[in-house]
Parts: sequence; structure tokens; C-alpha cells
Amino acid sequence: MDYATFLGIGGGFGVLILAVFMEGSKLSMFMDLLATNVVVLGAITTTMARFTMGGFIAAAGTGLKAVAFNHHVSARDMIEKIAELADIVRKQGPLGLEAVEIEDEFLAKGMRMIADGFDLPIIRETLERERDLQIERLEDANKLFNFMGNAAPGMGMVGTIIGLVSMFSHMDDPKKIGPGMAVALLTTLYGAVMANVVALPIADKLQIKAIEENVNFTLILDGVLMIRENKSPAVIRDMLLSYLPTKHRAAFEEAA
Repeated sequence: MDYATFLGIGGGFGVLILAVFMEGSKLSMFMDLLATNVVVLGAITTTMARFTMGGFIAAAGTGLKAVAFNHHVSARDMIEKIAELADIVRKQGPLGLEAVEIEDEFLAKGMRMIADGFDLPIIRETLERERDLQIERLEDANKLFNFMGNAAPGMGMVGTIIGLVSMFSHMDDPKKIGPGMAVALLTTLYGAVMANVVALPIADKLQIKAIEENVNFTLILDGVLMIRENKSPAVIRDMLLSYLPTKHRAAFEEAA
């Protein structure tokens, strides 16, 4: 679970709620069904119009899953795992990999292909295609939440106009002027909150996630190909050190 996502979004709403109470108002004053429908449902449906139905559902599911659950393994741990697998192949042969339990699905697939005797070009092509498709899914999810974040303030402005029209059309009834103005202001508030507290932070996190996953997949791909080429664990470890920040390489070499 990625606690930063929940703490960030939850903390954002917590700050807003605290501000309401500090101002001496009631939370119920800031709740309006019309404003919610216009902003939330409006932003979702206008975003949906930019995708196919299947693409929208897939991108939304990928995005929510990626930001809620963090399965990222550090590059240092991954290099150690790959070197360990290379040592098994050198001592026991490719079939020795069948008895090893590997948590990372991408690395496990590469090891299965080595154990099954696939040629190097086939392994490279298969893993590169899987890497590229996974990054493309994350980029689609990033686009979805970016679209939603851009649509929410626009729908808030639409709600504001609806509220103002309602207010001006009932100028002869003072009791309806206040509710109309409240809707006009709340839709603007909801649009800003949905964009800046929910949608755009998720979009930015997905962009960072795509970059991290691309590096992680490429590291694994290089490691799998070197194991298939029967390179020694020490050589593989040294060649994969380039994926580590410079300041961490010396400590890694000492530990190794």
C-alpha cells in the first residue's frame, strides 16, 4: 500500500475541513448535491468521452491500482536478486530456476523463458513488448486523471453560471437568492478541490510511476538477457550498477 497517496489526499481534505471549523461554519453548509453532480459526474463523463468505454475502465483501474498499491522493488535489491539467479544458473543450469520462487512477475517470466530454453532474440522481443505495453497503460491512466483534473474546474465554472442564472432569475424572491449564490460558489470550490486535491496529484504520481517502472523493467530485461548469455554473477552485478545513483554504488560494492 502506498501510504503517501492516502496521507496526501486525506490530509488535503482534512486541512479543508479544519479550515471550515476554524472559520466557525458548519460542514453541512458546504455540502450540495447539485454542485456534486455538476462537478464530479460532469468531470467523469467529459473525461469518459475522450476514451472508449473499455479504455476508460482499463485506464481508471490501472491508475487507481498503481497509486494505491506500491510494489516497487529497489534497484539495489533487484540487482542482488538477479545476481543470485545468475549464480543458480551457473551452478545448476537453467532448469535450476524452476525450483526458485520469484515475487516479481516480470523477472519470473524472464526466468521461465530461460528455463524453457527460448532463444535470446525471442526473450528480448517478448519482454520489451510487455514492458512497453505496461508503460503505455500507465501513461493512459496518467492522461485520464490529467483530463479529469482539467475538466473539474471547467465544470465548476459551468455550475457557477447555473447558480448565477438561478439567482438572477429569482431576484423577486429574496429567499432563493442565497441558495443560488451558494451553488455558484460551491461548484467553483468543488472543481478546485477535485482538480488540485485528487485528480492532478494522482496524475503526477502515475507519471512518476511510469518512469520508475520503465527503469525497473529495463534493469530486469538487461539482467535476464545477461543470464541467458551465461555471464558470471560478478559481471552481471558490475554491469547493472549503472542503474544505481552514483553515491550508492560504493556502498553496494562494499556490501557485495
